[in-house]
Amino acid sequence: MRKFELIAPCHFGLEAVLKREITDLGYDVTEVADGRVTFPGDEEALCRANIFLRTAERILIKVGSFPAGTFEELFQGTKALPWEEYIPPDGKFWVAKAASVKSRLFSPSDIQSVMKKAMVERLKEKYGISWFAEDGAGFPVRVFLMKDQVTVGLDTTGESLHKRGYRKLTAKAPIAENLAAALILLTPWNRERILVDPFCGSGTFPIEAALMAAGIAPGMERSFLAQDWNHIVGKKFWYDTVDEAREQVNLSVDPDIQGYDIDDSMVDIARQNAKLAGVDKLIHFQRRGIEQMSSAKKYGFLIMNPPYGERLQEKKEMPALYRMIGERYRSLDSWSMYLITAYENAEQDIGRKADRNRKIYNGMMKTYYYQFLGPKPPRSGKER
Repeated sequence: MRKFELIAPCHFGLEAVLKREITDLGYDVTEVADGRVTFPGDEEALCRANIFLRTAERILIKVGSFPAGTFEELFQGTKALPWEEYIPPDGKFWVAKAASVKSRLFSPSDIQSVMKKAMVERLKEKYGISWFAEDGAGFPVRVFLMKDQVTVGLDTTGESLHKRGYRKLTAKAPIAENLAAALILLTPWNRERILVDPFCGSGTFPIEAALMAAGIAPGMERSFLAQDWNHIVGKKFWYDTVDEAREQVNLSVDPDIQGYDIDDSMVDIARQNAKLAGVDKLIHFQRRGIEQMSSAKKYGFLIMNPPYGERLQEKKEMPALYRMIGERYRSLDSWSMYLITAYENAEQDIGRKADRNRKIYNGMMKTYYYQFLGPKPPRSGKER
């Protein structure tokens, strides 16, 4: 078995959730940094991380790390890495992304160019050839520079892990699938308790909750770049991991997961996406505005990504909308509410300070995840 150091990038602010997921998969975390978690593993771990992790953005094999404050140091450090252990003579390789924080080297395009040249020089020497056709499997590289320390990773995933494959149609401002999953995992929700998203849009929160309820691994039905890397990860590892994932699926569960939206077309889109995800029978979607939000059930969960007022024409509507959210929440006896937004007056207009809040970067936008906690259900008997 090969041993790797694997790096799992994630949304800034959600490293602890991803760390817990990795630990639950059975792996020891060795480092938690801003926006990424590192852990050791073998070929099986590489496959399982790609298929089972709900909150990661991708899985990288750490090729190496070194200090670099100049482009010459970057070139020599990159050239010293064992690229021939990963990239075959016909491999297509490029530096797909460079991110720099508090480092003297900060131009992504220059970093990418210098590193590519260094990789070419290393492989020319190792393979004894001067030209690469690059017509084989793809090997994209991602690099992080933090305080002049360079960390280099080989991307095993390809398209980001948030692309589960079910969301063919989206709302205007959809929440990424892995972010939605992480926000649900930050709650104590389980499939025995009702969960409602009153601004469901294309259905991401309800669908991710239903996938969890039915034990469906998020990457079970998609492909990954490393499936073409037979010299690194044999196909049997992928087949065995998919078999493991399929054994965990339980579509006989009966959760109470609901998604509402004021727009009929969005409700239709949400239903289509749920069907593509294989969980349409586990979710009830309905056209309903926030002002109609009510339930006789206790100990439920509201989870939502309401409008932020980013568009100028929406700004004036925000106070009334968030006041309505607060009003409807107060009418739900014993419920908890979880809300992600960039709207600055959210707590003020809702009429209650959140019990907890967490700063999360949704893309480049700073948002807050407000958590309004209801009472715990009694220990005897399950409340639905």
